[in-house]
Amino acid sequence: MSSIIQLLPDHVANQIAAGEVVQRPASVVKELLENAVDAKATDIKLIIKDAGKSLVQVIDNGLGMSVTDARLCFERHATSKIRQAEDLFSLHTKGFRGEALASIAAIAHVEMKTKQDQEELGHNIVIEGSKFVSQELAVLPKGTSFAIKNLFFNIPARRNFLKSDIVEHRHIVDEFQRVALAHPNIYFTFYHNGSELFNLPPSNSRQRIVNIFSGKTNEKLVPVQEITEIVSIQGFVSKPEFAKKSRGEQFFFVNNRYIKSGYLHHAIMAAYEGLLKDGCQPSYFLYLDVPPHTIDINIHPTKTEIKFDDEHALYAILRSSIKHSLGQFNVAPVLDFDRDANLDTPYEYKNKDASFPTIQVDGNYNPFSDEKPSKPSYSSSDNFRTKRSETASWESLYVGLKNDTETLVENTEIHFESEEVTASLFDDSDIEKVVNKTYQIHKKYIVNPIKSGMVIVDQQRAHQRVLYEQFLANMTIQQAASQQLLFPLNLFFSKNELELISELKIALANTGFVFEAEAEDHIVISGIPVNVTESEVSLVLEQLLSDLQEGIPENSFSQNDSIAKSMAKSLAVKTGTYLTEKEQENLVNGLFACKDPNVSPFQKPTFITMRVEDLDKKFSI
Repeated sequence: MSSIIQLLPDHVANQIAAGEVVQRPASVVKELLENAVDAKATDIKLIIKDAGKSLVQVIDNGLGMSVTDARLCFERHATSKIRQAEDLFSLHTKGFRGEALASIAAIAHVEMKTKQDQEELGHNIVIEGSKFVSQELAVLPKGTSFAIKNLFFNIPARRNFLKSDIVEHRHIVDEFQRVALAHPNIYFTFYHNGSELFNLPPSNSRQRIVNIFSGKTNEKLVPVQEITEIVSIQGFVSKPEFAKKSRGEQFFFVNNRYIKSGYLHHAIMAAYEGLLKDGCQPSYFLYLDVPPHTIDINIHPTKTEIKFDDEHALYAILRSSIKHSLGQFNVAPVLDFDRDANLDTPYEYKNKDASFPTIQVDGNYNPFSDEKPSKPSYSSSDNFRTKRSETASWESLYVGLKNDTETLVENTEIHFESEEVTASLFDDSDIEKVVNKTYQIHKKYIVNPIKSGMVIVDQQRAHQRVLYEQFLANMTIQQAASQQLLFPLNLFFSKNELELISELKIALANTGFVFEAEAEDHIVISGIPVNVTESEVSLVLEQLLSDLQEGIPENSFSQNDSIAKSMAKSLAVKTGTYLTEKEQENLVNGLFACKDPNVSPFQKPTFITMRVEDLDKKFSI
């Protein structure tokens, strides 16, 4: 009987491994950049075309490889990073499994050029689908160049699962930023389709952050520094007033390796407790240095998750160090016992005596006396002297008033306003108004009586539906009303965010936004939609970028739909907002005037109906 279990061929095993290592072009960028860093390169260039689908090329000036290493690096589990199992607990490099290049070579066309400093000639190796096509000597500069072409050429099903170029490009930018932030001493340049996106010369950590995210990033940063036996923390956090809706600018680096940690993120949010608005996220760039033997980084294929030995102590240290920094730089509210100079006595009044008012009282005045003095017996000071006009007794004011009034009435027709007194408390029209009146419950729901019972409307979802259909109609007919601003708004964004906004510019213009200019690090807006206030513009755009962080839809309808949903979510009246009776009625009427009033743009019910029979059943128990 033949055996059932067989060894897989190398090219099949490499394709299976590629499923873990290479998920998208950004995975290739990550592996090649980290290899260049491990090769002690001081200048690294990243070149991509068509969001990495056609070409991903990384050029470095590192150590280079010999002819033997150049062939061996494409074998499975071939690595220069570790020698024995104990090395896994004292890692100082990026990759260590030795599967990256073998997996990439199995699903793409690879051309590698490498040369060591002491060699006269370098080596040019071409591999297609794990097969060596050619190997020859070449005149090359010091370092290594990897060109990965036609990714997933032999796995068309996997290639079809790739997202749009915008989405894939954004993932590549994310991976590039993570490596560049971890190594500010290396010169990085990034080119996409022939245009330069990033040019990052060697600098310190703060300058590298500013060069990547541009805008007013330098004003937002608060330095954090804490050195203990367990961990050494350095980096920056943002001021609370610059918090955003999205979680884009949040970076943890452990031993110069980017990681994701919900536990450490919670520690930072705890440090900001009471300083952030609801739903806002702070930016942070934190570099943690811990002993290598106290962490395990081999728990995830992408090595972005780490297991710490003493997480509780690390949590407490991180939270307290950030709290200390926020208080030290007067970001968090503190008790200040210093004397306020504004409360001091002004200089010109400091040596003057206070002037007291003088009061003179008439001791002979008797309020019960019938005799009224013609003149007051007391006198005021010269500064406060007043004259009182002598008038006759008050009865003389009404002498002859009756006769004059009768004469006036005879000669002139006078109409007097008076309140109309009705026999009942409500007339018929008032009763109708009371029946149709709306009520707000807990600043969340609107109750409206109807003939069969009552309708209970969720005010936030209802307003989302109304705004959604308004924005969608405006973008469809391209006739949105816009209100011009007296002073244009300058809004600062990162390069990645500005690129997304430029892609959405036409759709946003159809909602009422007017873009006056676009610079390297900011945009100028001179007009906004009529139902958007000036203070809400930045919040609306931040929410829109956050909602579209996975990419902009390709066709225009899906793009308009996504923008309308995001803007409706940002501008809709929130739960806990008091609405006047008129606002309640307008919202209810606007909801039932919609094409689909039953659900919100996010497919959640906007209202429920309770019949009188349902209420009767409640009371029949």
